[in-house]
Amino acid sequence: MNPRSHGRSPRDLRPLSCVWDIAANAAGSVLLRCGKTEVICTVSAEESVPRWMKEQNVAGGWLTAEYSMLPASTHDRKPRDSARGKVDGRSTEIQRLLGRSLRAVTDLEALGPRSLWVDCDVLAADGGTRTTAITGACLALRRAIERLQSSGRLTGDPLRTAVAAISVGLLQGTPMLDLDYPEDRDAEVDMNVVMTGTGRLVEIQAGGEEHDFTRQEFEQLLGLAEEGIRKVLSFQESAWKSRPAAAPLAPKPA
Repeated sequence: MNPRSHGRSPRDLRPLSCVWDIAANAAGSVLLRCGKTEVICTVSAEESVPRWMKEQNVAGGWLTAEYSMLPASTHDRKPRDSARGKVDGRSTEIQRLLGRSLRAVTDLEALGPRSLWVDCDVLAADGGTRTTAITGACLALRRAIERLQSSGRLTGDPLRTAVAAISVGLLQGTPMLDLDYPEDRDAEVDMNVVMTGTGRLVEIQAGGEEHDFTRQEFEQLLGLAEEGIRKVLSFQESAWKSRPAAAPLAPKPA
């Protein structure tokens, strides 16, 4: 087996780092780096809700997400979705996962009659883009809520707890945490796990690549993922405590 990136053991995460307020016009934003994977996560606020909520008299607000990989995020240029005229199936699946993961920890009724748009754009892809996007989007959402509160547009805190995600897999029979691209490509089994700050599961995506696996192996991978996510949650909290002072939100145009 080849040495792991960053000199890691099978149970180690890639280095995580966060740059705050990367997008000046967003309510909240971060650039999250996980090893060589980099994702810009932004949150924008609209003081309205989707038509279907109005028609069905649904109280509260809404949160939705979009995900894309920028053309130079991969070794070979990735065409933009706009050039194809539609979002590809993988991006659609990931943005739905993002929305589900964030709504699982957000009190939409406490959000009030507004919509939050979460956008995750991959600058560099080296495996784990969806899990990095979820982890970064939670930080961006927390920042957006903080700034909405300080501007007087939001009272209370609709974010019930944090949410984070990680990948695990079996590579030559060995359980591995936080797969980079070569490991993800070669893994016999790969799994993405989303978990809240209270230890509750949001989603598990697991599958064999021309390989099957036992329940014991599944539970072993799930335990490793939980161990890893607790480390990611600890990183999120450290990043939050070291955030810079938030600039006030720009007033809405008259």
